[in-house]
Amino acid sequence: MKVRTRFAPSPTGYMHIGNLRTALYAWLFAKKNKGDFILRIEDTDRNRLVDNACDIIYNTLRDTGLSYSEGPDVGGDYGPYIQSERKSIYGKYAKILVEKGAAYYCFCTKERLDALREEAAKEGKVFKYDKHCLKLSKEEVQAKLDAGEEYVIRQNIPLEGESSYFDNVYGEIKVPMSDMEDNILLKSDGWPTYNMANVIDDHLMEITHVIRGIEYLSSTPKYNLLYDALGWERPSYVHLPPVMKDKTKKLSKRNGDASYEDLINKGYLKEAIINYIALLGWNPGGEREIFSLEELAEVFSLEGLSKSSAIFDIEKLTWMNGEYIRALSKEDFITRASRFTDWGTDDPVKIEKIAGLIQPRIETLTQIDEKIAFLREMAAFDAELYSNKKNKTTPENSIPLIESAIEALSDIPEEGFVNDNLYQALIDVAEKNEVKNGKVLWPVRIAITGLSVTPGGATEIAELLGRKETLKRLEASLDNLKRFVSED
Repeated sequence: MKVRTRFAPSPTGYMHIGNLRTALYAWLFAKKNKGDFILRIEDTDRNRLVDNACDIIYNTLRDTGLSYSEGPDVGGDYGPYIQSERKSIYGKYAKILVEKGAAYYCFCTKERLDALREEAAKEGKVFKYDKHCLKLSKEEVQAKLDAGEEYVIRQNIPLEGESSYFDNVYGEIKVPMSDMEDNILLKSDGWPTYNMANVIDDHLMEITHVIRGIEYLSSTPKYNLLYDALGWERPSYVHLPPVMKDKTKKLSKRNGDASYEDLINKGYLKEAIINYIALLGWNPGGEREIFSLEELAEVFSLEGLSKSSAIFDIEKLTWMNGEYIRALSKEDFITRASRFTDWGTDDPVKIEKIAGLIQPRIETLTQIDEKIAFLREMAAFDAELYSNKKNKTTPENSIPLIESAIEALSDIPEEGFVNDNLYQALIDVAEKNEVKNGKVLWPVRIAITGLSVTPGGATEIAELLGRKETLKRLEASLDNLKRFVSED
C-alpha cells in the first residue's frame, strides 16, 4: 500500500513551530517511503478563522520546501481539500452512523445541559452527557425532526469495556469506555466537529499514517470506534510529543510564542529553522546536527522519535543559524541580507567587501545593521577606548601616532586607497616610530569607527569608508583626543 500522509492545519493564524514540525515529519515520512504528502485545511471551527491564514499556510510550506502533491490550491483526486467545502459529506456519514447505532440524535436544550454541568460541579464531578436522548424511540426522534426541533448528532460510546490501539511512538494505548463521553459529531448548524471530520476525511483521502500532536493520543480511541462502526481500516498512528517553551509551558501561538514568520523576520534562515525543528523530538543517531532537507528525508525514521517533550532552545537555533549563514555563497548571502540592511552604497564591489567582513561574524541577519552602523555614522567619541594594555596605547601616546597616520594616508590617492596600500602605509608608520604594528593600528581603528570591536581591521574599514571619510574621521578624533588630554 502506498504511504499517504497529511498535514491538516486550521487557518487560525501564523504557522507556529509545533505545527510546522508536524508538517515536516509528515513530509519526511512520505518522502522517505516514496509516498504522497497531502495538505488539507480544517476550517470547521468557524469562530476561530483568521483572514489570509490559508495563504500563510500555503506560503510557509512552499518556502520551506515542504511541497504537497494534493491540496486546496493544487487540486487532486480526493478533493475538495477544504473541510468547509465537504459539509454535505459529513452529514451523509453522520446519518449512516445513526443507522448503525454508533451515533444518535440529541435534542437537549442549552438550559438542560447547563443544569447538568452545574449539578456535576456541585458534586465535584466532571460533566459527562447522560445519554438522555439515546432513550428516545425512532418514532419520537422522527416526530421531533418533523417538528423542526434543533438537534446535534452524538457518538454513542459503549458504557463498558475499553478501546485500544497501537501508536508508533507511545506503544499500546488503552482507554476505558467509561472515560469517554458521547461527544458531538455534527453540530446543530450542520457543521461537523473534528471528532468526526478527521475520520471521514482521512479514510476518504486514503491516509495511511496519521501524524499529529500528542493532544489527540487519548481521544483517538473515540475515532477508532467510528472507523470500526463504518467498517473501515484504521490508519497507522504517530502522535508527537509537545514542543515546550520551558519545562512547564507548551510553545503556543495563543501565548504569542514565535511563529515561523516571526523567526524569518528576526533574521533566521528557513533552512536552519527546518533543520532545528527536525531535531525537536527526533534523533537521527550519531553526533551530526546539520542536515539539508533532502538529507533529513534520507535518514528520517519513526524509530528516532522521542516520547519526551522537546524544549525550544532559541540559543541552539541561533548557533545553527550562524552555521548556515557562514555556509552561504557570497552572492546568496548578499541577496538574503539585503532584505535586512541598507548597505550604505550601491557599489557592488563595496557591498561584496562589506559582506565579506560581516558574514563570518553574525548569527542572524538582523545583526547586520548593528554591525555596520559605524560605516554610516561614527560612534560617539570615547577616550577610554584608546587605552589598550595589549597594544600599550593610551589617549596621550595615540595622538602623535594618529598624526603620523593622517600624514601617511593623505599621501595615498583615492584610486590607490585600498587595503594593501593602507596596511603598508600604517606599518611604515609603526616602523618609523619604532613601535609595534598594533600600537598604530589600534588607535587608528578607534579613530575611524569609535568602536573597540569591529568586523575587520583598521585598513579594511578605511578602504570601505574611502579616503575622504577616513581622513575626516581621523582629524575629528584627533581634535577630540587633544581636547580630552588637555582637559584631563
